[in-house]
Amino acid sequence: MSAELISILVLVVVFVIATTRSINMGALAFAAAFGVGELVADLDADGIFAGFPGDLFVVLVGVTYLFAIARANGTTDWLVHASIRLVGGRIAFIPWVMFVITGALTAIGAVSPAAVAIVAPIALSFAARYSISPLLMGAMVVHGAQGGGFSPISIYGSIVNGIVERENLPGNELALFFASLVANLIIAAVVFVLFGGLKLARHRADTLALAGAGTRSTGSTGDSSDKSPAPEPEPEPEPDEDTRLTPPRIATLIALVALVVAVLVFDLDAGLTAVSLAVVLSAVWPDTSRKAVGEIAWPTVLLICGVLTYVGVLEEMGTIKWAGEGVGDIGVPLLAAVLLCYIGAIISAFASSVGIMGALIPLAVPFLAQGEIGAVGMIAALAVSATVVDVSPFSTNGALVLAAAPDVDRERFFRQLMIYGGIVVAVVPAVVWLVLVVPGFG
Repeated sequence: MSAELISILVLVVVFVIATTRSINMGALAFAAAFGVGELVADLDADGIFAGFPGDLFVVLVGVTYLFAIARANGTTDWLVHASIRLVGGRIAFIPWVMFVITGALTAIGAVSPAAVAIVAPIALSFAARYSISPLLMGAMVVHGAQGGGFSPISIYGSIVNGIVERENLPGNELALFFASLVANLIIAAVVFVLFGGLKLARHRADTLALAGAGTRSTGSTGDSSDKSPAPEPEPEPEPDEDTRLTPPRIATLIALVALVVAVLVFDLDAGLTAVSLAVVLSAVWPDTSRKAVGEIAWPTVLLICGVLTYVGVLEEMGTIKWAGEGVGDIGVPLLAAVLLCYIGAIISAFASSVGIMGALIPLAVPFLAQGEIGAVGMIAALAVSATVVDVSPFSTNGALVLAAAPDVDRERFFRQLMIYGGIVVAVVPAVVWLVLVVPGFG
């Protein structure tokens, strides 16, 4: 058995173990990099660590550090409640508000599961209270998170754009962002229509109840245990803590805007800028920022750094070139392209989307180097295929939605998510291949 084939089989084993044993894929990848590098590729420690993505490490730490501060001082809560009040109690708009909120959170740097973890409990509480399909609401939350997930300052966007730059491929940050946004927006619109979203237009909710749903009790409406025959009108409530703009929240909002301007206008490094802004906020308000370092997405940092370090070992030993030439040898570039999209989608439905992208795009480099398939469209298709399937209940986002749903038959909801995730896996890779890859062929 060749060294190249051994290294790919080890990568498959890493994915399988991480999926079935709930072990961080990055830790497994570091161990695999050590084992394969030393025993198969005859690399020393310097050769193994040559693939460590130092730039992406800073991006991941910096952006998630800043977002952890935003979560600690209540800025994310303020954004959620402010967005909800904008709909004025129109129930049909609530799923779309959830889509926009999670999209905005991931677009400004939240890890996708973190955004879903914040919004899903509120969204699913609304669904239970106002008879909205939990599948509709859960799908809107997840697709919203993935819709914003490839902005130039997002975690996914930074990872993919960093890989593209490192591999010397032609890239287009905005094309990647809009491809994911449009794909998820279209899927969300279809889900909204198919699962009763249009019927919600006939109903209206109380805006005060909306602002508090999922975070506190909204009180009883006709509870038979109430001993008074007619409850007295409640006094005008004081402004909720989550709806108040405090100095730390104002400063954090300014910092988030500054991050966007620094990266998009002045072309500054997203990671170093985010770290600098987070340090300033921490210095001014140490009490609310003290726990933020512990809330950095360290599992994600470990995952992506481990996987990309192992990919670096694959590059050093020639596996990437060998595998890419193998895909190209199929002889039908369009067939090879759609197969790569399906590989990414199927594996990602059961494993980490970040890890899949970190491994899949480098594997496609030699194939793209032949020039018959447009790199920008192919990378966008791979990225969308590997992330849109996160509605699967076996993925982190799908599992968060499943766990957040109150008052549902959880087994039935699990089956619904599994069927819906299977449909997405079967349909979306072919569609994005047709739209993004086929037009650039030739």
